[in-house]
Parts: sequence; C-alpha cells; structure tokens
Amino acid sequence: MRTVARQLKLWRESTGLTQAEFGAAIGYGEELVSSVERGRRIPRPEYLDRADEALSAGGRLAALKEDLTEVRYPKKVRDVKRLEAEAVALCSYNNSVIDGLLQTEEYARAIFGGRRPPFSGEELERQVAARMARQEVLDPTTAQPVFSFVQCEATLRRPIGGRMVMRSQLERLLEAGRLPNVDLQVLPLSREENSGIDGSFRLLKLKDGTTVGLSEAPLMSRVFTNPRETTVLDMRYGIIRAQALPPRESLAIIEKVLGET
Repeated sequence: MRTVARQLKLWRESTGLTQAEFGAAIGYGEELVSSVERGRRIPRPEYLDRADEALSAGGRLAALKEDLTEVRYPKKVRDVKRLEAEAVALCSYNNSVIDGLLQTEEYARAIFGGRRPPFSGEELERQVAARMARQEVLDPTTAQPVFSFVQCEATLRRPIGGRMVMRSQLERLLEAGRLPNVDLQVLPLSREENSGIDGSFRLLKLKDGTTVGLSEAPLMSRVFTNPRETTVLDMRYGIIRAQALPPRESLAIIEKVLGET
C-alpha cells in the first residue's frame, strides 16, 4: 500500500498538479487524495483508472489494481463492518453460534465472556459494543443489502448464556426473520446430508461486483477474494440452502424451540 501511495504521489507531482487540482481532475476531494497518498485510504479500482488517464500514465497506474486486491480485503477480519456496509447481498451459514448480526447484546456478552483466556472487563465491553454497532446494517429505515442466513438447528438449542438469554435470542431471530430483506432458514439436525459440516462461513457480494468469503477458526480468520475459492463457497452455500427448511417452516421451528425453552 505504501508503494502504491508513493507512486501516485510521484506521478501527480511530476505533472505539477496540487492535490486539490488532481482531485478535481479525477472527481475526488482533496482530503481523499491526501489520505490515499499518505497510505491511510486504499484507492478503489476506478480511482486508479481515473488517475492513470489524468496523469497520462499509459496504464502503469491502472495496473496497480491487481496489487491492491489483497490489501483491500485484509487477511484478518478487522473491518467486517466496512465490508458489510459495501455489500448488496450477504449470505451466512452458522453451525456453532447465532450469526453476529442477529445476536442480542446478552447473547453476545455470553459468547465473549466464555472466551479462554478471558477478556478483561474493559475489552469484553468493547467487543460487545463493536458487535452491536455492526447491526446498524440491518436498520430497516436505511437502504440495506439482501440477507440470507442459514442456522444449524444446534445453534437454536445450545443454551448459551442460560434459559432467559436464549429465549430473548430466539425472539430476536423471529423478529429478524420477518424483515422484508431477510431470508432466515434452519438446517434441521434430522437431515442426513449437511454440506456445511466443515464449519461456518460468510459470503459478501459487494457493490463493485466482487465476492468476498469470510471464515473464522481458533486463532485464525481468513478472507477469500480469489474467484476460484469464492465460487466454491457460493456453490456450497447454495446446496446448504437447498438442504435447509424454507423460511416459513424455519420460523415455525424457531417458535417450537422457543416454546420448549
């Protein structure tokens, strides 16, 4: 990223343009140009295309897009909220816990509170607050992506946080499942086939047409941007959805589990 930022600055300075003049030429503000040249912001592909044209770089700057692909989507999922904000469609399969976007605060606190070695009290609250902030993307009063969640039935029956916490969590799932842009499905434990037995994962389809896959394991998080890998995850998710109950039947099974809790 620092190398790309340096190249952009050198090309701009070689033409005698100020940051403000360059920004006006490519349709971006001076502040964004400054942030890019200092390595604080990762330029989008169209930024490099416009910069290449404005600076008559002959394709040299546009060619940097490929180098920025992995930088744009960090290996560790520290900016999931940003990716979710850029998504037009989000798909999630979980077989261990309820998806973070659907968790109640008490459920999330129980999840983070069960970590070993434990978080400090301050860090625990920071983690919970960050998870709750991510749920802004589900706000029905704003433009949102389309969501598809598949929860293994085991996540409904695992009493994380105790009976009352789980009751509230199941009620939250019923509320979310009735939102017009949310499809919530349950994969029953009685199914003989489960193509998600390898573990939970997510797929985010972004506004620029790319697909990003996310998976987490102990001590490791992975981001997938290679089309060969995201295509496999997309295919797998489609099969999992076919194995799960339809949304209406899924809400019925959640209500049934709630009645038993």
